[in-house]
Amino acid sequence: MRRPTASGPSPTVSVVIPVKDDAEHLRQCLDALHRQARRPDEIIVVDNDSTDASAAVAASFGATVVHCGEPGVPAASARGYDTARGDLILRLDADSLPSVLWVESVVEAFAQHPEVSVFTGGARFIDGPPVLRTPLAAAYLLSYAAVCTASLGHLPLFGSNLAFRRAAWVDVRADVRRDDPERHDDLDLAFHFGERHRIRFLAGAEMGISMRPFGSVRSFARRVARGFRTVIAHWPEDFPPVRWNRLALRRVLHRMGVPTPTSAAR
Repeated sequence: MRRPTASGPSPTVSVVIPVKDDAEHLRQCLDALHRQARRPDEIIVVDNDSTDASAAVAASFGATVVHCGEPGVPAASARGYDTARGDLILRLDADSLPSVLWVESVVEAFAQHPEVSVFTGGARFIDGPPVLRTPLAAAYLLSYAAVCTASLGHLPLFGSNLAFRRAAWVDVRADVRRDDPERHDDLDLAFHFGERHRIRFLAGAEMGISMRPFGSVRSFARRVARGFRTVIAHWPEDFPPVRWNRLALRRVLHRMGVPTPTSAAR
């Protein structure tokens, strides 16, 4: 149901959370979502074959529980996006903790920028040594943005703090790879969204995230390997110089009013 606002009906909001064996963190995440100043219209938890109580925890909070038997975050995330009915789809991880104004900030950003299809935000660590939380989060996000921007030719996506219009998802979902559990789903989605839609950074809406994925060299190395795997999988069509020139040409043509196959949302 759309909520009325001073400027008309507010868009409906779906929140998607992929999860695998992370019941306790999921409980905290769902509690934070239930305390939002602007409550989402639906919460979809995609259970990726968990062996713990993740599905039961989701159900206890009234979330829609969707089972995904295909392994990996790419498959689970896409299943959630396909299931979502909201005009806006917001994505975070089971171990994420949104501020009370997260949903409200996202909805307002889309209302103020109708030309933007995708918003991605920053993050702060909520565990680990307190003195290291801020500098490590800054170093991690800046490094990720720098490396991925060079490959994409535009801003990358951060899956722990991500929002996009459902219409944009419908536009790209046939191109998104779901069958490779070792692909970096945020990065793969960024390649497709960035080709046809405008992506912007949402300032002031940082997400609380756990430092645990960086707790071991092996875990961090696996994340890096997934990133390289995803980038290389898009070559040669998206080899950086080729992609940069193609996107630049489309932007110029769009500003000149010349229609292109992928200019509609730019």
